[in-house]
Amino acid sequence: MGHDGKKRYRWRIIIGQVALLIACLGIIEYLVRAEIVGSLYLSKPTQVVEEIYKLFADGEIFHDLFVTLKEFAAGYLLSAFAGIATGMFLVLVPHAENFFRPFLSALLAVPKVTIIPLLMLWLGIGLSHKVAIVFLFCFFTIAFNTITGIKQTAEAHLKVARVFEASKLQTIVKVILPSAAPTIFVSLRVSAATGLVGALFGEMVASKDGLGNLLVEATSLYDTAKAFGIITVVTVVSVLIIGVIDLLEKRVVLKWKSS
Repeated sequence: MGHDGKKRYRWRIIIGQVALLIACLGIIEYLVRAEIVGSLYLSKPTQVVEEIYKLFADGEIFHDLFVTLKEFAAGYLLSAFAGIATGMFLVLVPHAENFFRPFLSALLAVPKVTIIPLLMLWLGIGLSHKVAIVFLFCFFTIAFNTITGIKQTAEAHLKVARVFEASKLQTIVKVILPSAAPTIFVSLRVSAATGLVGALFGEMVASKDGLGNLLVEATSLYDTAKAFGIITVVTVVSVLIIGVIDLLEKRVVLKWKSS
């Protein structure tokens, strides 16, 4: 398939996706307008769009959006750094994985929702509480994927590094991390979505600010359209965050490959 053929194929896919989305929204609009489904359970897409416009026009959502993103960014960056560092430590330090992995697996198995009340007791209901929740939602996925990615490093590449007498640091930067990068970035993408959910969950449990608190207020008033509007905003934000990670992956991986 030539360049023009690939371009036409991409456009056909995009047009098909847009058509499917419009069809689904049209069906929902009809079901609610015809009162086949009650407006308490499902909202008209046109009404959801109106609510989103009101949220941004009134400026009501900006403060809450900033609070949620601040909580997410702090917890996510901490978990990314700690998760990658932990994964590297467990694989690269002799016997470390055999010793620490049972403890890490046990912590992973603990349901996160059972810890949240304790986090409220230890940290209160402020920023640190939400950051800790985001960290717990992201850390283990990143750590275990980092372990898996490093273990997938081809032995031939390590042998070449030894032949050229590369130092330990050079081997890690030039061989191990580039090899593990695709697996690590998969975990970063997955954790971005789950981390944002963690921030929202923390706000829904105990917070006076944030999109989670705004969502609780909407559902408590049975304002279905506003609730769906907030969910739509969260979805768009999540997609944008994942898009940024994809762009970062392309730049980092290409830089490593070129070097």
